Amino acid sequence: MPDVPYTLTRQGVVMTPAPGDSREAEGVLNPASGRGPDGELYLLPRLVAEGNVSRVGLAKVRIENGVPVGVEREGIVLEPDREWERGVGNAGVEDPRVTWIAALGRHVMTYVAYGPLGPRTALAVSEDLRTWTRLGPALFRYDDALDTDLNLFHNKDTVFFPEPVTAPDGTPALAVLHRPMWDLDETKEGQGVRVPPGIEDPRQSIWISYVPLAEVQADLSRLCLWEQHRLVAAPEFAFEELKIGGGPPPLRVPEGWLVIHHGVTGVIDSAFSQQQKVNYAAGAMILDADDPSRVIARSSEPLLAPETDDERSGIVPNVVFPTAIEEVDGRLFVFYGMADSKIGVALLERTAPA
Repeated sequence: MPDVPYTLTRQGVVMTPAPGDSREAEGVLNPASGRGPDGELYLLPRLVAEGNVSRVGLAKVRIENGVPVGVEREGIVLEPDREWERGVGNAGVEDPRVTWIAALGRHVMTYVAYGPLGPRTALAVSEDLRTWTRLGPALFRYDDALDTDLNLFHNKDTVFFPEPVTAPDGTPALAVLHRPMWDLDETKEGQGVRVPPGIEDPRQSIWISYVPLAEVQADLSRLCLWEQHRLVAAPEFAFEELKIGGGPPPLRVPEGWLVIHHGVTGVIDSAFSQQQKVNYAAGAMILDADDPSRVIARSSEPLLAPETDDERSGIVPNVVFPTAIEEVDGRLFVFYGMADSKIGVALLERTAPA
């Protein structure tokens, strides 16, 4: 398979925890992004308070000489204030991804609701990045051919495509990438790993689902019911040995859809604990423009791996976790979590002319 003709080059740290702010005591990380009605670029960082309680903030990006260099905080836009976002000893609205979908005239946020049964995907929408309306948890329409109810499983790393695509049934649809987690022991001990029939690799992988565009345009709540599920990519290379997951919203490029993802090596003890034995690196793949469930190019080596002190030392050491991508003065920048503690930015460039 061809390699991906893109590189990532570090540009620096753009956000660190505010000294003395208990809401950021355990890190600022894994931001979403978007352009506000004022045309300004904003990050929506995950802010982690003492006790591993996460909120979503809003921060205007400060740009100097065409490069993001810092932020100006503008408060909190999402709190874990719904019962299904809070458990006993855990709570959070985590790792937001935000996609501007012009066909809906709204920003669509996917986030991890860390509630009583662990992590599950939830959705919210906004017209201005400040006021968000929850649509609720994502639900998966049962597909008898798949012979698996995806509602049984934890799910993370979900992100919508910015433009409608053609679904497998031939209709215009909104597409979303996600990562099912097959180990049911995390919610009911003794059930074990339940991989769908026909899926040979039990490692956590990138999947795609679809939502009929016409139905969402008629009723926005339909955005929460996903269907026509397909496996996109499983771990394949050394830096993805443990699992892979999606990152920023897919970006339309001449070859198709560019997906910046993360690959993980090491050991994971439990989905409910802070990880200390892992290594997260950023990779990339290109999906077919007409059939985004098909990978046509893929990076065999990471585009960015933990190398700096900020990436190697933090709440969770050795983490590069890309979650947002934005254009600034004609250049593309990827924002990423650094060791679950800070937010960095890297320049995305092609290695060859399109």
